[in-house]
Amino acid sequence: MTNPAYPPMIVMGVSGCGKSTVGQKLASRLGLAFIDGDDLHPKSNKDKMAAGHPLNDDDRRPWLETIGEALAASVAAGIPAIIACSALKRSYRDLLRSCEPDTVFVHLSGSPELIQSRLDERSHEYMPPTLLASQLNTLEAIASDEAAVEVEVSLSPDEIVAVVALHLDSV
Repeated sequence: MTNPAYPPMIVMGVSGCGKSTVGQKLASRLGLAFIDGDDLHPKSNKDKMAAGHPLNDDDRRPWLETIGEALAASVAAGIPAIIACSALKRSYRDLLRSCEPDTVFVHLSGSPELIQSRLDERSHEYMPPTLLASQLNTLEAIASDEAAVEVEVSLSPDEIVAVVALHLDSV
């Protein structure tokens, strides 16, 4: 069952904040489609990160365009998507909104220490824990004019989903 009453969403934040887990759970709860943005990275981006090098704006742009196209296609199909995507900079979020203006951003935020501890405990196909600092340096806070909800990652994934669902139902 799908629910086009909800907007398309980007679950955003730095690596290790739980974007994929929360995105999947949120999509399931709201009856929306889920796409993991990691799956949309070109091989060159994955190789660069696997080698321990952070992506730059030129690396990210084609990936963000692909994500924006996926958002727009999901809305056109009547099944708004929730996509896990770091969306670290305002300019990245603006690019995504240019593809689908009704996009809501769910920013999963937490202390660098908590996120680093999570990264240290997991193995990722191409994102080494050493790149967290570069992501934190790139991250730009959500501005007051952006459609977004910010949730602390010290909550459990189910608690985060409940907070986001409550926010969506109240707007």
